[in-house]
Amino acid sequence: MRSTRASAAVARLNERSTTDRYFMVLLGNGRFELREQIEGGENRLSEPLELDDFVRFVNATGPQKAPRITKNDAAFAKQLQRKPKTPE
Repeated sequence: MRSTRASAAVARLNERSTTDRYFMVLLGNGRFELREQIEGGENRLSEPLELDDFVRFVNATGPQKAPRITKNDAAFAKQLQRKPKTPE
């Protein structure tokens, strides 16, 4: 189903955001809108977008999750840093 990717993106957004509640609207022309639930109604956050554009927009909205860094990743990044040159 087309909307599975879109609804999964909105679910991830709601997990990242602790205070705001977001939901999607599927329009008759097959496009999607992102809306925010506020007291007394809703706030439209996006124009009608195609599926790929909508998922990209939702992924960029709200707080972002910090990437997980393992010990091995940190050690590798440390090895990649250049050592300062010693004066001759």
